[in-house]
Amino acid sequence: MRLLLVEDNDQLAHWLAKILRDDGFMLDRVSDGEAAESALRAVPYDVVLLDLNLPQLSGKSVLRRMREREDATPVLILTATGAVDEKVVCLGAGADDYIVKPFDARELVARVKVLARRQAPSRSNRLKCGNLTYDMDRCQFAVEGEPLTLTPREHAVLEALILRAKKTVAKTMLADSLSNADAPTSEDAIEIYVSRLRKKLEKSTATIITLRGLGYLLEDGADDE
Repeated sequence: MRLLLVEDNDQLAHWLAKILRDDGFMLDRVSDGEAAESALRAVPYDVVLLDLNLPQLSGKSVLRRMREREDATPVLILTATGAVDEKVVCLGAGADDYIVKPFDARELVARVKVLARRQAPSRSNRLKCGNLTYDMDRCQFAVEGEPLTLTPREHAVLEALILRAKKTVAKTMLADSLSNADAPTSEDAIEIYVSRLRKKLEKSTATIITLRGLGYLLEDGADDE
């Protein structure tokens, strides 16, 4: 899952980034509202963690602009203000959740996962394609119960494929899911990640199929036998 952290406190942002990346999330961080606007227009995210008191453009303004352009990405507000009135205003403006600083890291991670799953309420916490499984709560892939060791980018590509198992995923969509606003990912790089994943999936019945001119598809190769 790809997150955007919008937080101008460098120390807090560093702590949050480490916690979330250690839990398997891909994460981009910006420190002001205008940069958040640019990132949100350039990259698809699964969840936005948004501070309210930001330079240049407030968190409330970022949220308002998102909803005005019908960007439904879940937003978790991070703020030091626990006032009920402020919470009501943010939720009314389209925020999905609200957490007051200081907060427990485990609670934050749990809330992020709930918001990500809310995007697809029918989706199980454990996905399966052949003998390849993906535990969404732990952000862990396994083949026959044996964990797969993946780089963050390999993980992101395989996650995008298993979330859409048996459906075509365009190469441009995979590239967009790995890019950030300043460093786009090339389609050639996607081919490299897919090649590496195929080697790591050699013991799995799950197979990544190339559909020339269209993209990739993850399916259970055992179905063809």
